[in-house]
Amino acid sequence: MTVHLLADSAADLPKQFYDQHHISFIPLRVFLDETEYEDLVSIQPHDVYEAMRNGKVPKTSQPSLQTFKDVFSKLAEKDAAALYIAFSSELSGTYQTAVMAANEIKEEFPEFDLRIIDSKCASLGYGLAVKYALQLSTDGNTIQEIEASVKDFCKSLEHIFTVNDLNYLARGGRISKTSAFVGGLLNIKPLLHVEDGKLIPLEKIRGKKKLIRRMIELMRERGLDLSNQTIGISHGDDIETAEEFKQLIEAEFQPKEIIINMIGSAIGAHSGPGTLAIFFPGNKKS
Repeated sequence: MTVHLLADSAADLPKQFYDQHHISFIPLRVFLDETEYEDLVSIQPHDVYEAMRNGKVPKTSQPSLQTFKDVFSKLAEKDAAALYIAFSSELSGTYQTAVMAANEIKEEFPEFDLRIIDSKCASLGYGLAVKYALQLSTDGNTIQEIEASVKDFCKSLEHIFTVNDLNYLARGGRISKTSAFVGGLLNIKPLLHVEDGKLIPLEKIRGKKKLIRRMIELMRERGLDLSNQTIGISHGDDIETAEEFKQLIEAEFQPKEIIINMIGSAIGAHSGPGTLAIFFPGNKKS
């Protein structure tokens, strides 16, 4: 690679992906049973989902300032141009902490070319941006070219998802407890999307089959040349539904590639088991 890449665990890519491609991996932190863990390092998403099914309430936090400084300083010593693609600043303080750490490191290493992108993306949408940056770097693009292209890519990405149990969103303050209770009684599922990095309710739909059909419709309405794209599906420990959804997408759009991965602890601790999300380049205007 011409540029060293960095990403955090909210990208919901497998840990081996980072290792295989020599991308610096920065784990978010998970607190469960009064113990602190590192996402994908000392705790796996399945463990978090099992704990939630058993009534436990995990909490998450961003990486520490010192964690970023340690990673950045090692790269600065190697004098390697580096690009960190960060989890949406509207959903976590990770980006802001990284910027603070970078400013401190650059005081010591003023020639260090470190750039940080606020992806405004989450889960495998963020992961697709990391994979896109990797391809650009492998192809020999400069850090300036990669930074500009990844920003444009992130702006176009659609995130559409639903949760299986509204109570998890209620615990995180995303919706009221009353809404969660009523929605559960009526089998109402929320459809949400990400707009400028923020989590925005889109529609409420009754029944799983109608929900899946609506997600396909939204792909048709919002997608850009999907037959030539890589599409991401992430799930909250529900691979069967994800695989069924994949088959529907393949039949409808024949995309170049579909990637499926479990939603990691950093996001799954708030969305809960059974979450289903789809990510694809859209026809948004920059």
